[in-house]
Amino acid sequence: MTNATAFKFGYPRTRVAETDHWLVLVRPQQPTYGALVLVCKEDAKVFSDLSVAAFADMKRAVDGIEALLRHTVAFERINYLMLMMVDPDVHFHVLPRYQGERIYKERPFVDAGWPGSPALASHVALGEDEAAALAAEFSALWRS
Repeated sequence: MTNATAFKFGYPRTRVAETDHWLVLVRPQQPTYGALVLVCKEDAKVFSDLSVAAFADMKRAVDGIEALLRHTVAFERINYLMLMMVDPDVHFHVLPRYQGERIYKERPFVDAGWPGSPALASHVALGEDEAAALAAEFSALWRS
């Protein structure tokens, strides 16, 4: 099952991975390189509405996310932000955090908020094709 939040973040084109209860998507606006969105597939508007199975399955998704981003981004910290003011379905913005910059396809990605809070307004906006390409690259690495 998918929801409006998943579609807003480009599903299915931005899909990196999927577990029984979660979608892992590339976040088209990248405050840091490798920013993802972890979207629950259940019809849940508050965190406590998730099923026990969804909570357990979140472990699989988080393990995969952190392995992927550790390999591709070499993050120093990782932030999971639950910001459900605009998009009401349960989801997290996943931001790998690092000092300096990361380069992807000759494009610099700076963590403008480092070492403080994430600077969400400062981001690299990926076009639809760019976000889909990054998702495909991450998806291939997720499976390997």
